[in-house]
Amino acid sequence: QVQLVESGGGSVQAGDSLRLSCAASGRTFSTYTIGWFRQAPGKEREFVSTINWSGGSTRYADSVKGRFTIFRDNAKNTVYLQMSSLKSEDTAVYYCAASRPFGPSTTTAAQYNYWGQGTQVTVSS
Repeated sequence: QVQLVESGGGSVQAGDSLRLSCAASGRTFSTYTIGWFRQAPGKEREFVSTINWSGGSTRYADSVKGRFTIFRDNAKNTVYLQMSSLKSEDTAVYYCAASRPFGPSTTTAAQYNYWGQGTQVTVSS
């Protein structure tokens, strides 16, 4: 069982940066693939980024590639999403999710078993 808590959201201007954190409970956190997804008002949840258990494999949505960076600190049971050059279209609730131990870096939400409650990111142009 993994419990996830996101933090770091807020309201910023276009071009600013934010760092989201996903803190997890559970001794096996370091074995889980962790993903970030987001959902804007009136839209479906979409994949943002994912990182495998070791941090050696990462994937990004085309819309955030080159602007967002995902990384993890297993000693702190935390995965981070560094967001730079934010755009108004990045406005959404951001969720982190855990798939399964030693799972692949999947972009499919249905393959993630545990979800946090989300953190709001609002970018004003």
